[in-house]
Amino acid sequence: MDLTHMDLNETPATPVFCTIVPPHILSNLAESHEQARRTLEHDDTHRGRRRDIVARGLTPGEPGAAADKPKRTIYDARHHETVPGAKVHAESDGPSKDVSVNRAHAALGATFELYLKVYGRKSIDGAGLPLDATVHYGRKYDNAFWDGERMVFGDGDNDLFLDFTIPVDVIGHELTHGVTQYSANLDYQGQSGALNESVSDVFGSLIKQYALGQSADEADWLIGAGLLGPNVTGKALRSMKAPGTAYDDDVLGKDPQPAKMKDYVETTDDNGGVHLNSGIPNHAFYLCATALGGNAWERAGQVWYDVLTGGELAKDAKFTDFAGLTVAAARARFGAGDEQEAVIKAWTQVGITTP
Repeated sequence: MDLTHMDLNETPATPVFCTIVPPHILSNLAESHEQARRTLEHDDTHRGRRRDIVARGLTPGEPGAAADKPKRTIYDARHHETVPGAKVHAESDGPSKDVSVNRAHAALGATFELYLKVYGRKSIDGAGLPLDATVHYGRKYDNAFWDGERMVFGDGDNDLFLDFTIPVDVIGHELTHGVTQYSANLDYQGQSGALNESVSDVFGSLIKQYALGQSADEADWLIGAGLLGPNVTGKALRSMKAPGTAYDDDVLGKDPQPAKMKDYVETTDDNGGVHLNSGIPNHAFYLCATALGGNAWERAGQVWYDVLTGGELAKDAKFTDFAGLTVAAARARFGAGDEQEAVIKAWTQVGITTP
């Protein structure tokens, strides 16, 4: 795994505007921080613009031998809010003088490598889709997002957030929204939306663990570690190991994610709390992976991948639906043994009874 550039369906898929920094954090900041307010307004606007991409539809890449290798192109928005921007780095180019370009290139590769080498998936669409990314988006833009066609990274404001190309799991998270887009295509609302977010956290974490060669016990299970600014009291955006503990800051507020179903948040904000309630299935995956031990991508990750891409997961699936499918997938893949038992126990521990 080369990280030398890094600091450490048959019907058209329906993309959604998915950002790594959830609206509840930006809302907390909006009154006191102008840049957070502008980022929140920007994200609200662009969620509407995603309808244009939905209307055009998306076509998977052409299968072929080349699909075994990534085709990455990095663009530079040069602090404008237009994409893709100017092309600055192609697949065959050597390291750039721009560290953000190098980090984006390497993390796109890390994502491609996990999906290909572990799950046999050729890029995020399964057919060799080229991976595009735009860096230096906007001025002090405090977010990163998958817009249905490419990754887009802000530089952060260097106060609350640093450069969004820094954490490989953030890039893996956003690109996994593309995998979901081309497979289960989960609705971005309520429990199915929380599952959409959780799946991205799961595979974002696995991409980081795979790149670093970490076992389930060695991993930090944090999403976005290294992203928070120097004056923020916190470790990351989210914790899969202990949802609700990632940050507790005078400005950002306290991490509101629940870890168990009894604390499920009923809200109309953020598409029904998709970034909040994702903590519940996140924690179930953590419990399953650590109970099994070893490399999390090999057994727990395989079960989750089988459910995401197996064709039986409904677009409007609830937590219980997903849980039941993971039990079935564990049995189908590994038999009625430790894997199935670990899956059942993990969901039970977060308050979800599997069918």
